[in-house]
Amino acid sequence: MSANTENQSNPLDSVKWIIAIALLVAAVAGNYMYSDMSVVARAGGVVVLVALAAAVLSQTAKGSQFIAFAKESRIEIRKVVWPSRKEATQTTMIVIVATVIVALLLWGLDGILVRVVGLATGINM
Repeated sequence: MSANTENQSNPLDSVKWIIAIALLVAAVAGNYMYSDMSVVARAGGVVVLVALAAAVLSQTAKGSQFIAFAKESRIEIRKVVWPSRKEATQTTMIVIVATVIVALLLWGLDGILVRVVGLATGINM
């Protein structure tokens, strides 16, 4: 039953999507056509048209789902326990040291393999 209601959308959603796409096309076309105007004015016009398109899309079923998802994501981010500066620095140093150790091991292994292959083939490196 819930899957059936999820697939049903408001008939006006298609119209809202067309309006939003038209607003975005107008933003791109207007930015191109008015290239002789100041950059600030064109950027302002683009921002306004994109905001209008977002407002129109937020009224669709998918837009409502996206807004609900964004709100839930924000709640989850508040629950995260972020590391302190000291913990982040210590973890970074551990990663750097481990990377240097692995790099040195690979460099040594490469040197040994070059010499072994050189001895086996008779080519001195």
